[in-house]
Amino acid sequence: MKKLFLFFSIITACITSAQSQTINLPDVIYSGKQGTMHVQGVVVDQAKGYVYFSFTDKLIKTDLQGKLVGSVSGFAGHLGDLDFGSDGKIYGSLEYKNDAIGKGIKKELGIETENEDGFYIAIFDPSKIVRPNMDAEKEDLLRTVYLKEAVDDYSAKVKSGNTEKPHRFACSGIDGVAFAPEMGSANTTKKYLYVAYGIYGDTTRTDNDHQVILKYDIADWDKYAKALSQGNLHHSGPQKPLDKYFVKTGNTRYGIQNLAYDPFTGNLFAAVYHGNKSWFANYDLFVIDGKKKPVNSIISSDGSQLKIKTLSLLDKGLKDPESGINGWFFGWGATGLCPLGNGLFYISHNEKTADGQQQSTLHQYQWTGDKQNPFTLIK
Repeated sequence: MKKLFLFFSIITACITSAQSQTINLPDVIYSGKQGTMHVQGVVVDQAKGYVYFSFTDKLIKTDLQGKLVGSVSGFAGHLGDLDFGSDGKIYGSLEYKNDAIGKGIKKELGIETENEDGFYIAIFDPSKIVRPNMDAEKEDLLRTVYLKEAVDDYSAKVKSGNTEKPHRFACSGIDGVAFAPEMGSANTTKKYLYVAYGIYGDTTRTDNDHQVILKYDIADWDKYAKALSQGNLHHSGPQKPLDKYFVKTGNTRYGIQNLAYDPFTGNLFAAVYHGNKSWFANYDLFVIDGKKKPVNSIISSDGSQLKIKTLSLLDKGLKDPESGINGWFFGWGATGLCPLGNGLFYISHNEKTADGQQQSTLHQYQWTGDKQNPFTLIK
């Protein structure tokens, strides 16, 4: 009887501790001023009490009060959205490209050299981030995996009417990343890495109205992972994704900026910079229905019909009567969207200060799904 009592006491203590950990999360966390590059994504380690922000050319680590613990700097590319893997490591999108974005970043950093185009998943060991300004190349805390599929689509040229356009599916690279179960599966234990393309906001083409999401099983990725060498980009990575999905949202500027799986609802949240095609509603937020299996479909690409797999948007929120697309207008989330459990999220409010410094303030929100106010601010 004593053993049984002790067992239930331990279980109760664990549950109480987990609940208090969630309840005690601050309503607001401030990143501090972080230079001229804006925030791209955020993840929170609730168990250990750390927050990780991506500020384009660096990763910073703070405690829950926003006090700087460490940072990884020296990126000459674009470090984007972040998520935790089941191995406790942080996975983030990392781009090296020579388009307007890539050139703008290099100009800001004072870099004159031009590398080849390359898209990677950066894998950080957060336990090794122990002081500010740790070097991304010189210190043993980071590995990278090359995403050939994204590079191939970015490098391709395709037919568009009577003209030729660069970038298949208007791929501008990669940004949103999230670990989530297989869409439509009852098995929620096994998680896959979902990587969203950036999509150019070209209003003159018709092949850029879908989000494109690659799905990977990272179980064997140790054989691919290499140290970062920005002067000599490696090509070590899987030849193909496990799956490639399309989501009809209408065009957006640079695709899914933040992709986040919320176990509470079982859905994938996608925050974007809204598009400029007037015949779409141009929402800022979409939710992919995690309970629906992919559906076979056909789209036009490169002058031919292409068989694809499509994911379904959640049938809630606002519904555009012309396109039938569901979504929400919500001004935040594209620079940081982090589910916390029980329908709670940290959402980044990014800001440029008067002295030109970029910063982020995380605010805690409750998901409601309401048509006009999908999130309510926790005060």
